[in-house]
Amino acid sequence: MKVNLLKFTKEPERVCAIAARLCYSVVDIDEISEKLTEEKIKDLLGKVVLSGHHSVLEHASFTFGVEDVSRALLAQLTRHRIASFSAQSQRYVKFKDGIEFVIPASIKKNSCLLEKYNEFLKNTENLYKEFLDAGIPAEDARYILPNACATKIIITMNARELRHFFSLRSCNRAQWEIREMSRCMLNLVREEAPLLFVDAGPDCVREGCRETFTCGKPWEK
Repeated sequence: MKVNLLKFTKEPERVCAIAARLCYSVVDIDEISEKLTEEKIKDLLGKVVLSGHHSVLEHASFTFGVEDVSRALLAQLTRHRIASFSAQSQRYVKFKDGIEFVIPASIKKNSCLLEKYNEFLKNTENLYKEFLDAGIPAEDARYILPNACATKIIITMNARELRHFFSLRSCNRAQWEIREMSRCMLNLVREEAPLLFVDAGPDCVREGCRETFTCGKPWEK
């Protein structure tokens, strides 16, 4: 799995702080910006995050490039409505030079099942190529491809939605692959906007576990 932070709002913390101050100020936006010192931004965003008034966080957005993740992950990811996704198309892209697959660690540990897994994927890949060679359109040949197929995704979310995403997908109860991606994304945005994501993560970080089937370790950060 490869996760990169491609682009984000310039000075995201300052932008969100200006928006927060504007809601309770009669002065011009330029004046608000000029008077916002680093210390004031830290104090203001601390109150915003603590109070739960997160609408101002929507003014900062982050775009990620993600590679070598499965179509199974993509299906989960697109359940997050307030976000933008662009994924590598199986309809238009012809994988004539080979198909990459994601192998779960649980399968890797079982040498017998791993061999069968790889054999199945190889047979699938060969049949897919046979379809293409026979003139079957890629959009039809893809019907035999499994969830294990690797894909590439561009993801854009604002800071508020990212916090919600991290609360669900960084949780130990989340599926392992999207959990790994979520934690990589969280580490990247914390480097650029620590004040916006200081307490971001699974619910247990802030207010206790809300999962029906808890992992049993709600005290771990």
